[in-house]
Amino acid sequence: MSEPITGSQALVFGALDSGIAFATGVPGYPITGIMKLLIGSGVDARWSVNEKVALEAALGASATGRRSLVIVKHVGMNILADPLITSATHTIGAGLVILTGDDPGVKQSQNEQDSRYYGLLAEVPVLDPPGPEAAYTSMRRAFLLSEKVRTPVIMRLTDRLNSMEGVVKRTPADTGNFQKFDRDTWAFTMKGKHQRFHCESYPLMEKESAMAGTHRLYQRGKDIGIISSGYPSSMVEEIISADRFRNISHLALTMVNPLPRPIIDKFIEQHSRILVIEETEPVIEEQIYCSGVLGKLTGHTGYGRIEASDIILALENIDMNKVSRTCQPETRKSRGLTSTTGGLSKNLCEDCPYLVLYEVLGSLDVPVAGDLGCSVMTAPPPMEVVDMAYSLGSSIATATGFTEKGIALIGDYGLVHTGLQGLIEAVHHHKSVLVVVLQNNIAALTGGQAVPDMTGVVQTLVPDTLILDIRNTGKDELATIIKTELGKDGVSVLLARATCTMY
Repeated sequence: MSEPITGSQALVFGALDSGIAFATGVPGYPITGIMKLLIGSGVDARWSVNEKVALEAALGASATGRRSLVIVKHVGMNILADPLITSATHTIGAGLVILTGDDPGVKQSQNEQDSRYYGLLAEVPVLDPPGPEAAYTSMRRAFLLSEKVRTPVIMRLTDRLNSMEGVVKRTPADTGNFQKFDRDTWAFTMKGKHQRFHCESYPLMEKESAMAGTHRLYQRGKDIGIISSGYPSSMVEEIISADRFRNISHLALTMVNPLPRPIIDKFIEQHSRILVIEETEPVIEEQIYCSGVLGKLTGHTGYGRIEASDIILALENIDMNKVSRTCQPETRKSRGLTSTTGGLSKNLCEDCPYLVLYEVLGSLDVPVAGDLGCSVMTAPPPMEVVDMAYSLGSSIATATGFTEKGIALIGDYGLVHTGLQGLIEAVHHHKSVLVVVLQNNIAALTGGQAVPDMTGVVQTLVPDTLILDIRNTGKDELATIIKTELGKDGVSVLLARATCTMY
């Protein structure tokens, strides 16, 4: 196609042209739009309740010969790590790719982790394309590689790759019967599976990574060389095209696990100074670090999101072995979050139906465990309702550790995602906690996806479950109800029903 397309579109075309038949995803920034493009494309695509379930369903599809795609954001990798790591040695059937969206700069997330580390942990291939064309070809390659080594393949993207535009040449789509799960794996012990993996699969990954043409090499000089991966590679190319940097060589990696050590070692030997440009952590740099290799570990670049100015500054200090960097942690004020109801990087809606509930909870002298839904926006001043919030679905389990009966504030999607296990934990161990569920039947922060109604399940677990229509419950009445429930021993649940005004 001659018309430019976005990185998101390139990834979707790459998956469709790879013959995928099944896709699962969990909404979240920056990957929600990619799944929306797949839904309605003719592929069996669905939003899953959490990332572990999403991968397990895809593993089932793979086992029966269907190429599959799992779409999650970076924190979702934490949830699916259990089946991911085992699947590498247990083996799979048809190609399976995990598309993970990282959030350098933490625009809409609870942390700034780097998904590439999961490639090292699970010992599976990781692709990190720099632009739309590479995104398309990498997706096509990922499914073939997945079947060759019989493991899932991780592909990493960021928001800037999503929106970046470029011309992509599509190639004929893959068709035919794809491989299925081979039961011969059961002939081996768990130890034997790992041994076989390192005898057969991992050497194939290393060979694939070191293939000529897999990465982009621009040999321009013998003094300074840059090694990069992902979207920053496109920024590097733009910068070193200027006259002042025209003698700088560039090795742009598209497969970052396993690293192409022969290619990297030769590149390092050919240059006196090597600068590593990568987001978010020094994943590449830590593995190749030696004298003359510069990057995050030497202070030449910072952690997190990389800008063109960071690369230029690093090049201007390339003759220094160490660069001193001042640590100035970003504050809400410096980020520009000055609204009286500001949250992470969004604000509560002015007409949010739960404002009266937050007002009541904020007036109580009890600990409140929050969730990574809309309610987390009440944590900063001046509301200061939520005291701590660790992950999606974590509030109930967190509250079971309080020294007194406190409150677990959780959205209905957080409850479905992983919160039900916390509720089971509380009931099983006879803990005292008041669970307040914001039940609006949607995942509001990620685009309004529908949420299963867990009312019957909750009532079965906790007979002391109250259902309230927040719009028709006054502040004083609500305060009385919550104080009464806090005065009881054991688990209490308040299903606070309302309609999200945004959707």
